[in-house]
Amino acid sequence: MSRSYDSRTTIFSPEGRLYQVEYALEAINHAGVALGIVAKDGIVLAAEKKVTSKLLEQEESAEKLYHIGDNMVCAVAGLTADANILINYARRVGQQYLQTFNEEMPCEQLVRRVCDLKQGYTQYGGLRPFGVSFLYAGWDHIHGYQLFQSNPSGNYGNWQANSIGGNSTSIQSLMRQEYKEDINLEEACALAVKFLGKTLDNNSLTDEKIEFATISMDDERKRMVCNILRPKEINEVLTKYQPDAQSQSQHA
Repeated sequence: MSRSYDSRTTIFSPEGRLYQVEYALEAINHAGVALGIVAKDGIVLAAEKKVTSKLLEQEESAEKLYHIGDNMVCAVAGLTADANILINYARRVGQQYLQTFNEEMPCEQLVRRVCDLKQGYTQYGGLRPFGVSFLYAGWDHIHGYQLFQSNPSGNYGNWQANSIGGNSTSIQSLMRQEYKEDINLEEACALAVKFLGKTLDNNSLTDEKIEFATISMDDERKRMVCNILRPKEINEVLTKYQPDAQSQSQHA
């Protein structure tokens, strides 16, 4: 009986479910994993970049991590095309706020604006939900460092550590066991490498398949720096925090 409700985005099934939203979540669960960890002096984001073919030219730019503004960066899991639409929208909203008030938009306010758009695509006929989840890492002068996670339904939440995509359940279980609130940024980077190493094949932990980003305060310039690491910098992080896995990948 419920199958007749599958193609109708705006109609609840007799069990009170929106199947199109659940299908979007299922698409995200098949995507590469992304995780975020908040430290007392910054935030780290890490993501698995799935290489579909050895013949594919690898870009220098990140595939799973994106700048939104000077104080915010995000990781995505799901359909990249859908993510691009929402990221462009978030950038435009952030720049409009900056132009109007001459300061960066507060993190939660920006996340809420994007989630309002996502929720609208579950409510109107002829549309489908965006098949992508986000981890937003940012800083503002109101609440400091913040990590938000949102899903296709438009729900969002503030987290100390979280993950999205494939293997996210395993990583969240590890986070509950090993995360501590007083860790610094270097310890957060070490945890991110450790979590990825435990949930993925160790041989895949190379700069070609892993992406990293950090948010921290530049003490000299007295401003926030959102840094998406380049392949050489990622290689240095892997060598520093998991030298055994890195040496294995070099010999493979």
